[in-house]
Amino acid sequence: MVRVRMADVAARAGVSTATVSMVLSGGKGKRISPETQQRVREAAEAVGYRTNSVARSLRTQQTRMVGLISDTIASTPYAGRMLAGANDVAREQGHLVVLVDTERDVEAERLALQALTGQQVDALIYACMWHRVVEVPPGLPQDAVLLDCAPATGDRAAVVPAERAGGVAAVRELVAAGHRRIAFLDAEERFGLVASRLRYEGYLEVLAEAGIEPDPALHVRAEPVAGGGREAAGRLLDLPAERRPTAMFCFNDRMAMGAYAAAHRRGLSIPDDLSIVGYDDQQLVAAELDPPLTTIALPHYEMGRWAMEVALGVRQADPAVPHLMPCPIIRRASVGPPPAQFGD
Repeated sequence: MVRVRMADVAARAGVSTATVSMVLSGGKGKRISPETQQRVREAAEAVGYRTNSVARSLRTQQTRMVGLISDTIASTPYAGRMLAGANDVAREQGHLVVLVDTERDVEAERLALQALTGQQVDALIYACMWHRVVEVPPGLPQDAVLLDCAPATGDRAAVVPAERAGGVAAVRELVAAGHRRIAFLDAEERFGLVASRLRYEGYLEVLAEAGIEPDPALHVRAEPVAGGGREAAGRLLDLPAERRPTAMFCFNDRMAMGAYAAAHRRGLSIPDDLSIVGYDDQQLVAAELDPPLTTIALPHYEMGRWAMEVALGVRQADPAVPHLMPCPIIRRASVGPPPAQFGD
């Protein structure tokens, strides 16, 4: 392959190589007319000339690249919207995102950090697939931004979902519909999920403000997948009628999908006999259930945008406190009033 040189552009545009260099390097070019600048760019496009990014970065002290190290964001359909949000901001600011998925491998993480800092990327984002507290990897620059995770120690800019507020919104939706026997289908403690604790706190907060005494029997734990939700909901729906919940708040949409299956298996209709609210607004799950699921959306896209804006200096952040991104309620058709025999 023949390399296209700056001299080839100059010959096609009918200008000097110095003029080509000035125009394509982004220099001010005060003495170069707009018409000539346009002619140079058109000539570069015509002959297929590409500027030397290494040389440009030496001049400007910018690589126009942002490193994004994640555990498994690129390989999951649920958290990929974070990458989309980050990408959109980077593109708006003239930057390219270099993504490295480490699959939670410590050595892969170390090598990724080493490579990206060696390339002198303009900024770094450290992201997780789900909300958790992390030990910041050695070598992560102080100005790196944490996405969907918070640091265990130290002050760093970070953004996480407002999980507790999301739990509050979910249970308030059920209370507003008239429910008082509201179950929480929670993730098992062995998973150690930050979201589990915070969503449960939101659940309890709303029960307290509504004057509803929490019933320990209505807080059940299972694996946070459809099978776990089906098993947990089945246990609740098999309780005596006077103790059975009329509504369920599920830790995530997959558990809600399992709760739908348990209800249908027992001949119950949603929302006539049982109301259900999920969490996450998972693609290809919540909106596709029958009836479509009312749920709390995880703001993956918005968190990705926020992290990239902070990383590139578009917005400021308080490193002492993680930013809580609101989790909006998405109302669909799975919530209604309790059955008449349970109404007030």
